[in-house]
Amino acid sequence: MDSRRSEAAEPLPLAVKILVAGGFGAGKTTFVGSVSEIRPLRTEEVLSERGVGVDDTSGVADKTTTTVAMDFGRITVRSGLVLYLFGTPGQDRFWFMWDELSQGALGAIVLADTRRLGDCFPAVDYFESRGLPFLVAVNQFDDGYDYTEEEVADALDLSPQTPVLLCDARDRDSAKHVLTDLVRHLIALGDRAPAGHPA
Repeated sequence: MDSRRSEAAEPLPLAVKILVAGGFGAGKTTFVGSVSEIRPLRTEEVLSERGVGVDDTSGVADKTTTTVAMDFGRITVRSGLVLYLFGTPGQDRFWFMWDELSQGALGAIVLADTRRLGDCFPAVDYFESRGLPFLVAVNQFDDGYDYTEEEVADALDLSPQTPVLLCDARDRDSAKHVLTDLVRHLIALGDRAPAGHPA
């Protein structure tokens, strides 16, 4: 048997593009880095005096860097399913990149920081307006507020179909749990889509 033919016959893994969005300092870079099986690509720059009065650092005063383009990572969920993670920049001045990053994405994670919960609204609005399925993952900061998933869903005025769960972006298992839940959510939405219509 020709080994080249047998190699070509093996199915390619299904690659799924996922966005990781949220406000400034919500933990997007940490999330991508904690779960990626490759060394993540990061485009972080040191916060400078030019950002004073432009970047709102209230609640995240210890933050010294910011993502200026994207974070990129990869994780194999199971045999034949690979997720490519694109972390979006969180600051208003970099939102012009979201349209490019969202092209081809099947779903998104909105990381929420209870210290600055209002920072989630732009990401939630963006994905809702484009019909891109997403879930909200509440990143559990040590100095954050303890809200239940239901309280966060109410505060963000989410539809009942949008999952909300608690996570620790620093913890690989916790981040993997979020990704697994998102994949389940996408599959469930696909199963509910009428025949002939995209999920």
